[in-house]
Amino acid sequence: MPGLYDLMLLLDPQADDERRAEIVRNVQTMIETSGSLVGAHDWGMRRMAYEIDHRPDAAYHLLQFEGGNDLLERLDHTLKITDGVLRFRTIRLRPGSPPPAPPRSERRPEGRSREDGEATVAPRAAADSRRPDNGRS
Repeated sequence: MPGLYDLMLLLDPQADDERRAEIVRNVQTMIETSGSLVGAHDWGMRRMAYEIDHRPDAAYHLLQFEGGNDLLERLDHTLKITDGVLRFRTIRLRPGSPPPAPPRSERRPEGRSREDGEATVAPRAAADSRRPDNGRS
């Protein structure tokens, strides 16, 4: 029995645009051959929570589709061996699940480096000097 799935692809930012587009096209073709593509969302280049293969960013693509186990197995096998795919995750959705929310704008948390490379974190000695001495002598 076919189910509804979300497939999140994290593609290598060092691969050229043509290669990344080819990967997405191939996955969409595979889905349309054995199932049905419900939605395709390009979330663009985004910072990952942690580096993968020394890459801090990835191109995010969310594909929603309906399909059976045979399609899931082929996608899993193909994406594991495809150059240019850093990570992927397939999640089964419950019937009646709402459509995906648009991606949030990427904000840099305080303390992260700025675009010009200059750190925004105060040096350790300066941070310690502002801390109350908590009754220590």
